[in-house]
Amino acid sequence: MTASSNTHEIKIEFHTSPVSDADRIKALETPGFGKVFTDHMVLAKWTSDKGWHDAKVTPRRPLELDPASAVLHYAQEIFEGMKAYKAEDGRILLFRPEQNAQRFNQSAERMAMPEVPEDLFLKAVEELVRIDKNWIPSGDGSLYLRPFMFANEAFLGVRPAQEYIFCVIASPVGAYFKGGAKAVSLWVETEYTRAAAGGTGAAKCGGNYAASLVAQAEAAKKNCDQVVFLDAAEHRWIEELGGMNVFFVMNDGTVVTPPLGGTILPGITRASVIVLAKEKGLKVEQRPYSFAEWQADAESGKLVEAFACGTAAVLAGIGLVRHAGGEFKVGDGETGKLTTDLRNELVGLQKGVTNDERGWTRRIMA
Repeated sequence: MTASSNTHEIKIEFHTSPVSDADRIKALETPGFGKVFTDHMVLAKWTSDKGWHDAKVTPRRPLELDPASAVLHYAQEIFEGMKAYKAEDGRILLFRPEQNAQRFNQSAERMAMPEVPEDLFLKAVEELVRIDKNWIPSGDGSLYLRPFMFANEAFLGVRPAQEYIFCVIASPVGAYFKGGAKAVSLWVETEYTRAAAGGTGAAKCGGNYAASLVAQAEAAKKNCDQVVFLDAAEHRWIEELGGMNVFFVMNDGTVVTPPLGGTILPGITRASVIVLAKEKGLKVEQRPYSFAEWQADAESGKLVEAFACGTAAVLAGIGLVRHAGGEFKVGDGETGKLTTDLRNELVGLQKGVTNDERGWTRRIMA
């Protein structure tokens, strides 16, 4: 059995011993985030002489790697995060998946890796969702999709690899933060930086996240949900959180977010929020915003809301900010009205509740 394709064929190998209905239903009751996985995955290979080939949906299983596999030594690896949603009328929807495919290839270019053709990327995601559709939670849950690619050549020379594997796995998920819609707390990191000009900050590669983990661990010690990074040059300007972009809402309705410039991941949720905010008549400024400005605006009342956004968390209000010199609240310390409104509008689009006039959703099944 194959998926129809103009260019890339995807073979289907069904799992002969999938998780039982009873065990799957039980797992979907409290899936957490990234702990439960579906029955299948997608695999495809790339070599310098054959290009992309052997694409298939196959039972999920451990991957076999040579100890000299290039990814283990030089970290040539990129990934994406996206979700499939189940609408109340039974439709299964993806949200702006073309943007994920394009960002994936932008990351690949920066990491000296081959591009994955957009049609192959989208077909791989869609076929996996079709086959494992019963794993999509109802209600507030969704099916988190993780396309990724890594260098698989067994070679210890320092150069771009000549063999790669593209893979897609899926995980039913609930809320990213334990408190659900409750405002989160942040720790401001002043020693470690996530990215620098000319680096890989705009690429969605594992190394960026590895570099953030020591700071995230420090945030946890401070009883904070997430870490916020400052710029590498001056340790002054707000950049992004460990895995999310950030917005600030002023009392005159202006919305501020740090500008893209190579050190910040161009979030798809971020781009969507900017469009939705502008459509509400709000002024959106993509400009440098310093930590000192953040603290002063919060204390004066000029800053009334702040929120983090990303595929995993959607939108999460920021209530408390801790730093080496103390702490301060944003607004009343709770999730703000605009944050709630934008989140509801975005979730409404993602789940097919709201009419999609922008063509952002992609229907997989009726």
